Amino acid sequence: MNRHYIAVPGAGTHELPPLLVRTIPEDASREELVERATEIVETEDMVEGIESEITVHRKLDLAIHLADQYLGLLCHWAWGDSVIEWIRQCEITFESSGALRHLLSPDVWPHAARSSFVDLLLDKHVPTRGVALDRAVGMRLTFRQPPPIDCCSNQFLFFLNGRLAGTAYETWAQMSPDSSAHLPPDRFHFEVHNLDQN
Repeated sequence: MNRHYIAVPGAGTHELPPLLVRTIPEDASREELVERATEIVETEDMVEGIESEITVHRKLDLAIHLADQYLGLLCHWAWGDSVIEWIRQCEITFESSGALRHLLSPDVWPHAARSSFVDLLLDKHVPTRGVALDRAVGMRLTFRQPPPIDCCSNQFLFFLNGRLAGTAYETWAQMSPDSSAHLPPDRFHFEVHNLDQN
C-alpha cells in the first residue's frame, strides 16, 4: 500500500505515551451471558418447532454463539476505548512538543485526521490478539459505553456489529481532507501494555 507520510522535523525518534490496553476479563460471566442469550433466542423465536431434544440443543448452540458474538463486541469495544484514550494522550504529547505541535490541527474531538494514529498502530504491527483495530475504534465511536447484551438483537450480533463498526470507522477516517497523510512509523516509538482487569 502506497502511503503519504507527513514530514516530521528533525531526524530523531519521538516517544509517545504507552498504549494501555484494557481487556474484558477472561471469566466475563460467560455463564450469565449464555443465560441472557438464551432468553434472546426464546423471545425472538429463532428456533421454531415442537420442543424436543433437538430444538433444545439448537437453542443452546445459538445462545452460546450469541454470547460469543457479544464477547467479541466487548473485546473490540475495550480495545477501541483504549486506542481512543491513547490518541488523547498522544495529542497532549504533540501539543507539548514544539517539533510536533504543528502536525495536529486543533479541532473538535474526535477529529477525523486522528485516524493517522490508528494507521500508526497498524504500521507498527501492534499485536491485537485477533481484534481488528478499525472495527475496534469504530465500535467505540458508535457506543460511548458497551451496550448490554439485552440491547442487542440477534440480527445485530450475527450480522451487523462488524459492518456497523467498520462503516463508522471508515466514515470518521474519511471526514478529513488530511486523512491520506500518515505518521511515519520509524519516527515514533511507544510501548503497549495489556492491563488485566481480573
